[in-house]
Amino acid sequence: MTHEIIMAGFGGQGVMLMGQLLTYAGMIENRQVSWIPSYGPEMRGGTANCSVIVSDEPIGAPIVSEPTVVVAMNLPSLDKFEPMIQPGGILIINSSLIEQDAKRTDIKAYQVPANDIAAELGNIKTANMVIVGALIGATGVVSNEAVLKAFAKMFAKKPELLEINEQAIRRGMEYIKSSK
Repeated sequence: MTHEIIMAGFGGQGVMLMGQLLTYAGMIENRQVSWIPSYGPEMRGGTANCSVIVSDEPIGAPIVSEPTVVVAMNLPSLDKFEPMIQPGGILIINSSLIEQDAKRTDIKAYQVPANDIAAELGNIKTANMVIVGALIGATGVVSNEAVLKAFAKMFAKKPELLEINEQAIRRGMEYIKSSK
């Protein structure tokens, strides 16, 4: 199976980290992967998105023009990328910051209050990991175990971050399971 994903939001929301984490988790599972970042005019506060492909087959080109999944962390990202999703695809909306539903009816949309869940956990910076958990719960793109292994390796010098981010990932997965 091939998942072509676009993750987008404001700079500083951890969009690039989300993409790198999924890519690394895919590598841990011996899958074919690609990750391409794209920054707007400013890194922090400007728009940022990345394209991620995780596949069981060789990847012909790393460009994602018709994603199977879009993650929208802010309204400009929703407006830009929702029209590109393949029919039958998945849209994950950070409903803490976006007060708008999906416009399309030929896709499955999930409203995930990522910032609210992160605040409940005591660290708003984990909103991106709530979304990663939601993405795993909605798609099964990689396993929870692979994401946690990838996170632990990426943040080996900051082990204190592992527990709160693991909680955020689990809460995102649970949120999707309860909304299916």
